[in-house]
Amino acid sequence: MTPLDKPLKRELVVDGQAYTLTIDPDGMKLVAKGKRNGIALAWKDILSGDAGLAAALQASISG
Repeated sequence: MTPLDKPLKRELVVDGQAYTLTIDPDGMKLVAKGKRNGIALAWKDILSGDAGLAAALQASISG
């Protein structure tokens, strides 16, 4: 298996909107194309089951 030791970026389209997904050793971040801020999830939050709560909290703070 190849270790994840540096960021990996991919573009994806959801409902016609382009996003950049960055996966790195700390977690993942989804940002609308052309924007700076997005939703970030740490691997430990995903593994503990707190991912939904973390995403909701982050969305309420940034929105």
